[in-house]
Amino acid sequence: MKTIKSFIILSILFISANTFAQQISKAEVQVNGLTCSMCSRATETSLKSLGFIESVTPDLNRNVFVLTFKNNEQVNMDEIRDKVQDAGFSVGDLSATINFKNTTVDESGLAKLDGAVFQFVNAKSKTLDGPVTAKILDKDFITSSAFKKNAAEFKSPAYLTGKGVVEGKETRIFHLSI
Repeated sequence: MKTIKSFIILSILFISANTFAQQISKAEVQVNGLTCSMCSRATETSLKSLGFIESVTPDLNRNVFVLTFKNNEQVNMDEIRDKVQDAGFSVGDLSATINFKNTTVDESGLAKLDGAVFQFVNAKSKTLDGPVTAKILDKDFITSSAFKKNAAEFKSPAYLTGKGVVEGKETRIFHLSI
């Protein structure tokens, strides 16, 4: 009986986690270091191996990959960065379209959506509702020179590490610009 109750509780939690998956519909990843179509193909193949990606469309003229995500799947931006790096390249820029649902950005620029925590550098004390395209400003999501410039400007330990304490727990915080 105890096993059945545990199974039911775990099933409910699993279903809830999928219901509250991040609402990121697409992203554009600029990849640095691509020199040929084989480089592009290696990156595309690496990205396609992620289970939450619906499609990858390369734009070789701009070294950009347009990613669309499966509905109701948890999107992990760190895994996208890792897959680009696994292919031997680096992310120069990553912008994502996030579908906010009446999400409040507090006076410090902090917002939470379905378990994800975002620190907006240029949006404070507002409510976001609907699709918003945001650029991720964290380390390895922009060029190293842009990161160094931002680190000097923001002067935040959470920006340097990508983590901070939110509601008493160490949490991954994505720094965004809209």
